[in-house]
Amino acid sequence: MCPYFTFPLKFAFWPTVPPDWRPCSPRTFRPTLLSDSLLTPLSIAAPAGIGELLPVRCRVRRTLPAVLLLGAGLLPAAVRAQVLDDSTKVRYGAHTTFVLKERDLLREDTLGQVIDTTLTRLPQQRYWAHDTTFQQDLGNFGTASRRLLWEPNLQLGARLGRTVFDKYARNAADVPYYDTRSPYTFFRFHQGNPYEQIFELSYARSLKKHFNAGFAYERFGANKAVAVTNTKTGQVEHSNFLFFVRYDSPTGRYHAMTNFSTARHRVAEQGGIQPQLVTNNPDAPSDFENGKVILSQLFDYQREVVNLTKAINRDDRDEVRLAHTYRLLGRGLTVFHLFDYSRQLNKYTDEALSSTGGVARFYPLIRRTNTITDDRAEFRRLENTVGVLGRTNAVEYRLYGRQRTFRLITRSNIGEPAVLRPALPDSTGTQLFAGGTAAFRYRQFAIETAGELKLSARLNNIGNTEYWVRGAARLGPLRGEVLLSSYAPTLTELRLVGNHYAWDHTESSADPFENTQVQQLRVQVAQQLGSHYLEATGTVANIQNLVYYTADAPGGQFGAPQQLGTARQLTTLRAHYRLTWGKFVADNQATYTIGAGEDNPGLRIPALVGESRVYYQGYVFKKALLGQAGVQTYFQSRWKAYDYSPSTQQFYVQDHFTVRNTPVVDVFLSGDIRTVGFFLKMAYVNQFLPQPGYFAAPYYAALPRRFQFGIRWQFFN
Repeated sequence: MCPYFTFPLKFAFWPTVPPDWRPCSPRTFRPTLLSDSLLTPLSIAAPAGIGELLPVRCRVRRTLPAVLLLGAGLLPAAVRAQVLDDSTKVRYGAHTTFVLKERDLLREDTLGQVIDTTLTRLPQQRYWAHDTTFQQDLGNFGTASRRLLWEPNLQLGARLGRTVFDKYARNAADVPYYDTRSPYTFFRFHQGNPYEQIFELSYARSLKKHFNAGFAYERFGANKAVAVTNTKTGQVEHSNFLFFVRYDSPTGRYHAMTNFSTARHRVAEQGGIQPQLVTNNPDAPSDFENGKVILSQLFDYQREVVNLTKAINRDDRDEVRLAHTYRLLGRGLTVFHLFDYSRQLNKYTDEALSSTGGVARFYPLIRRTNTITDDRAEFRRLENTVGVLGRTNAVEYRLYGRQRTFRLITRSNIGEPAVLRPALPDSTGTQLFAGGTAAFRYRQFAIETAGELKLSARLNNIGNTEYWVRGAARLGPLRGEVLLSSYAPTLTELRLVGNHYAWDHTESSADPFENTQVQQLRVQVAQQLGSHYLEATGTVANIQNLVYYTADAPGGQFGAPQQLGTARQLTTLRAHYRLTWGKFVADNQATYTIGAGEDNPGLRIPALVGESRVYYQGYVFKKALLGQAGVQTYFQSRWKAYDYSPSTQQFYVQDHFTVRNTPVVDVFLSGDIRTVGFFLKMAYVNQFLPQPGYFAAPYYAALPRRFQFGIRWQFFN
């Protein structure tokens, strides 16, 4: 039996796993390369807990009664499946199903990792979507969101800059491929009555010894909780289809991975709660007192009034990605090629435009038509990356060149009656990049450098050269890292024309934006001491020419971009402590940020963000079932949270609304029985203690107390 927990060293980025390592070996140090971000988008979150640092490579039996969720109708089928499986359960299971990703292929790792069957993340809503970082959203699952804590940008060149729905979209560079001895089926269903719902089904099988194919379909949605007579009224609809194929040549020299995905995301925007001033009935409650809004009276949910009633945001994405390698001289010299074509269409419509005394309600202006807002931005990108890579026991390297061709098409309604017309000339271009990474490791010592440069013929303008370079070193439990970067504003930050906003910050404009520069130093120490795991991280960043969206933009365009002319310093301290004491586990982490408070006009982060999980885990029914029962708490200190502009899909800095200290407590019970996992959770049990609710963004109320449950079922034959 493999150990229940594996504690890899999270604080380094160089693998030391010998090629012949097997899934049930002892604890092994196998972290992720810094350079994995070199060729893949940076949407993969850093794990939150030590038990969640890497997918577990050992098969572990963990179970709790599925009968609580499956019901009497499904349980007999499960029993029959167990009887039929008696002859195959040793041959097929989690220990025979391996997951491989593109980053593994680009590190010459063709073994992969055993699928994750742990319970730790199952009841945590933060892990229900594809980006697991701490996020600020609009109070409901599937609504616009942004990363809460500071992270440097490492994406160079032309980018659309509309990322509020990235959390819910699959990252084509992070799609899991499978190596299965038998067909593998994954199913999950989550329900948060009466609001959230998630459904996912995936299937993979090896058609031949060296060929594996599969598909995945996911659909989730959320119902409105505010300003609605029926809580079954939909607010969010999302669907995504993925098809993937993996091929290895019989000789082992050629490997290929390709996938095609299409995602459709639709959100009914409400624009936040509108406080009501009652004047004709003195006995009726009012949301105002002495001219100020009483925020505690804005938690009547269904009885509240919102700003937008017929506004819809759509985010459509299609992507095709191919990664393949050919080994020339063993592991020392391999050529690789990446092909990536993507399309993203953002469309915002509002069929209920209104104004009072010639002044637009909710929006800063109505510029092109009073009939219906229909603003669209379509971004198409084609990339080809070619390079060489190699790996030995002590040295690893990767060198590459990339060509990117892009086109941005913007259209908007104009006139009476409204007609859809191009809002701006198409923005097109071709860009070239060069980059690489080199790593050396010897026992407890390791060092790596990585970087990327956008090639340009304008060598006389070094200040606007785009690049990032990073160097890191590790000695035992101590790790240090230095990062230098310079990147251009996104295409949306540079120029936009719509029915409610218009700005121009290109080079030929009166107010051109310059590159943003970041200099960052990070020091980290992590150590496992018996049943204790300790980790401390300190980061100091200097940020120059930060581009941000603000409520104080010229012309009254609240939510338009500006550039911060002065440099700002940001200090982040993060601590993580995990205790395993018998069958009790306490997992705590906290991040303290200095320099992103109210005195910073361009960057806002809560001073303290923390999460704590305390649970009991153990076997019952003669070790037939294993479960966890515990409490999870999330806390963030008071801060001036970002406001949101739905027509541009951007969060912006504001100074009129303060979100109070927000502790949110959940109580959960989770477990599995063989291949069936489940959880039961009461979310936000501390509602009315002491507040009737809390705000996720200015005038966006988060969901009230609710019951959530879910099931995960994995089939291996």
